[in-house]
Amino acid sequence: MEFLDRLRAARIVPVMVIKDVAQAVPLARALVAGGLTMLEITLRTDSALEAMRRIAAEVEGATVGAGTVINPTQLAAARAAGAKFIVSPGFVESLAEAARGEDVPLLPGVASASDIMRGLACGLSAFKFFPAESLGGVASLRALSGPFPQVRFCPTGGVTPKNLPDYLALPNVICAGGSWMIPPDLAAAGAFERVTTMARDAKALAA
Repeated sequence: MEFLDRLRAARIVPVMVIKDVAQAVPLARALVAGGLTMLEITLRTDSALEAMRRIAAEVEGATVGAGTVINPTQLAAARAAGAKFIVSPGFVESLAEAARGEDVPLLPGVASASDIMRGLACGLSAFKFFPAESLGGVASLRALSGPFPQVRFCPTGGVTPKNLPDYLALPNVICAGGSWMIPPDLAAAGAFERVTTMARDAKALAA
């Protein structure tokens, strides 16, 4: 299945910030059990790369992605750790070139029409719209559909169960990213069954 088709089928991409690598596998299993299989592990912690390795090796059904990738060196490290897709908070041509070299899908962040045009010039057609709510949310994405009918978005940043249906109702939105289904206190307490319930609720809301 092509990357965009996988995102469209997933509808929600959990954004995971893993500080304790011991929590990586049980947390990923909890999300997958709840129906969320496209997992973005951000490179915001020292545990991120090892978390990717463990999840990729041990969690059946999970598709591991790397988030907060901002340069080619990080992209190569994430790829080596098992990342099957790359998410960046912004867009630079060097990252697009590195992704092509590594033969890995890239979902770069955009915040303006100019960002989108630069991405299109590099052959990309899907982008992370970040930070979504701060940039005008649903109204901005609706406006961008006019000049860019061929572009698809994954809004991330401020997405909640309350506004998720509004985002996913837009024709140019294929999925949304968020972390509300994995609150840090629940994961830290080892309450992974609760994470599964919240993931299942999120999946049902997206459907």
